[in-house]
Amino acid sequence: MKLNAQQIEQYREEGYVLVPDVLEPKTLATLREVTDRVVDEARDLTTHSDILDLEPSHTPQSPRVRRIKKPQLADPFFREVAGHLPTMELLAGLIGPNIRMRPGGKVNMKLGEFGAPVEWHQDWAFYPHTNQDVLAVGFLLDDMDEENGPLMVLPGSHVGPIYDHHARGAFCGALDVDGANLDLSGVRTLTGTAGSVTIHHARLVHGSALNQTNRQRRIMFVEYAAADAWPLAGIEPIDDFDDFNARMVYGEPTLMPRMENVPVRMPFPRAVHQGSIYENQRTLGGRFFVREETAATEDAAD
Repeated sequence: MKLNAQQIEQYREEGYVLVPDVLEPKTLATLREVTDRVVDEARDLTTHSDILDLEPSHTPQSPRVRRIKKPQLADPFFREVAGHLPTMELLAGLIGPNIRMRPGGKVNMKLGEFGAPVEWHQDWAFYPHTNQDVLAVGFLLDDMDEENGPLMVLPGSHVGPIYDHHARGAFCGALDVDGANLDLSGVRTLTGTAGSVTIHHARLVHGSALNQTNRQRRIMFVEYAAADAWPLAGIEPIDDFDDFNARMVYGEPTLMPRMENVPVRMPFPRAVHQGSIYENQRTLGGRFFVREETAATEDAAD
């Protein structure tokens, strides 16, 4: 499976592409089963764990999970999907034949009628590298449509500035649309069927709204970089070099970082609220995606 010339051109010019029917039916079914099993562990939780990030309205009696953090640590099948060969062949056409998986990753869960939004941001603000052959892949576990909180992107923003993702003097993992004077009139929503994948550049401005349906919308995001794109100091520790190279999912590692003149705004001081992007974004004042329940709960906690 490879991207055609039109898809590659779209990624270069607009910063994203959606490819239908990439995951095999058996792979998709297993991915759903494993996800359900991991999420079921939330019934024993009253607060976030190292793996599960909970909705503000979560209770053990009514479990509500908004994210599986570092899913490859929750079950080895997530790691297997992260190295899915057909997907790697797609990415090779964009960032070359040597690909490393970043240590993060997540399964974002937008459950029916209360799935949390994600404010506008650029992944690059979290993890700048020595060059910009860095991207994220979204594996759709469910159909993604206009109403259930789809991924929203601003085409062409990957060649624009790196916006300020700070609030109250610290990194918050989100940008203030008004403060940045950001024109969102060209925003597109990405819709597709389960088993499809989205691919977006790390500098692309993107976000997602509240799930307004009674259907869940789950998507597994895995971040990748060309092997010669090295994380900048302090963003991703490389103390365990064997682990660093063990995250190669395609091709061979290298000891020669490729340096480019890329714009960088470091994510320091660290976000006041740690644990996930949802927690990071709590300090953002000018929220774009208004959700009264979440805002009221989080403001009370602050």
